[in-house]
Amino acid sequence: MALIVHKYGGTSMGSTDRIRNVAKRVAKWARAGHQMVVVPSAMSGETNRLLGLAKELSPASMSAEVNRELDMIAATGEQVSVGLLAIALQAEGVASVSYTGWQVPVATDSSYTKARIESIDDKRVREDLAAGKVVVIAGFQGIDADNNITTLGRGGSDTSAVAIAAAMQADECLIYTDVDGVYTTDPRIVPEARRLHTISFEEMLEMASLGSKILQIRSVEFAGKYKVPLRVLSSFTPWDIDINEEAKSGTLISFEEDEKMEQAVVSGIAFNRDEAKVTLLGVPDKPGIAFQILGPVAEANIDIDVIIQNVSQDGKTDFSFTVHRNDYARTMDLLQNTVGPATNAAKVVGDPKICKVSIVGIGMRSHVGVASKMFRALSEEGINIQMISTSEIKTSVVIDEKYMELAVRALHKAFDLDQEQQVA
Repeated sequence: MALIVHKYGGTSMGSTDRIRNVAKRVAKWARAGHQMVVVPSAMSGETNRLLGLAKELSPASMSAEVNRELDMIAATGEQVSVGLLAIALQAEGVASVSYTGWQVPVATDSSYTKARIESIDDKRVREDLAAGKVVVIAGFQGIDADNNITTLGRGGSDTSAVAIAAAMQADECLIYTDVDGVYTTDPRIVPEARRLHTISFEEMLEMASLGSKILQIRSVEFAGKYKVPLRVLSSFTPWDIDINEEAKSGTLISFEEDEKMEQAVVSGIAFNRDEAKVTLLGVPDKPGIAFQILGPVAEANIDIDVIIQNVSQDGKTDFSFTVHRNDYARTMDLLQNTVGPATNAAKVVGDPKICKVSIVGIGMRSHVGVASKMFRALSEEGINIQMISTSEIKTSVVIDEKYMELAVRALHKAFDLDQEQQVA
């Protein structure tokens, strides 16, 4: 008998029929003898609906007091889901009980709308499991030291599920989504994209941070830190699929030292079209210039991604960096009106139509020539590289947005990602 955590997303909980199917699936696992904890999201679209109502009434400036009430409102979506799922399980003849985050309790800090989990008291949950009940816990939420309800940010139910699995030392955490696993890249762009049987936490962390939307990045960080085996699989397979087949389906996010890890040099290709590039031309090349430029940007709460400083000529240099496209107009305004004049920059230029394409793989640590192979594949397609960023297990390039899909297809082919990898 194993302790298993199931997490179901909003689409899986989108109607009473789908909730009934979730209940049948969970009941199957419970009847097989497993102790079951289930973490569902709010019904599809419900959180947006609730926050939309709040937005109609909220003042122009968002204060901590307003954010507190937003959490109070948003947390109710999951409260409805856990109640409905517990009732559906009882209709299946399975003893079950539902809890909100504060009833467990899941203790968080007080950062409303983006709280972080600090601890989980699993005493009550373990007592229910020992009594033979399935425990349904609301994801996405917790309670702070002052007994205020908090939420963990969008996608936070993934993090809740992984944190609960970590606290309870679950044997595995199964994340049921509307895709059947992690692919070498987006199958909508490359039809030949292949589902990976396994991927390391490091690779999944890079994929999540680089634009892959399968898992919330914080949930992957949590799983890696606490060594929680994660599996991503589809909630749209028939609920009565053989449990042994289901337990091996999808993609297992595991540890690098796992002997069965696929030994591919490159495991996947991630991309992000939500990027914009800004450049200060002709700034003085002197100590502290990077801080003079990036300090005010950081103070404006603008996240910076790739940074490049060119070689100095005549005591002047060009300084480029990328930001999220939503922050582009604000960044350009800051550079043109504040940073540029303060640094005596000759000119500020920007390009909101760029994207970032990345190759990811733990095999890159032990193989040479991977980056040059990437650059050659892009060169052969006539794609100009504007910026390059590397780490131990990834190489990212910034290119013109219009070449994104071509670049992803070319790289997928160049690294033979459509071919089944040999297992070491």
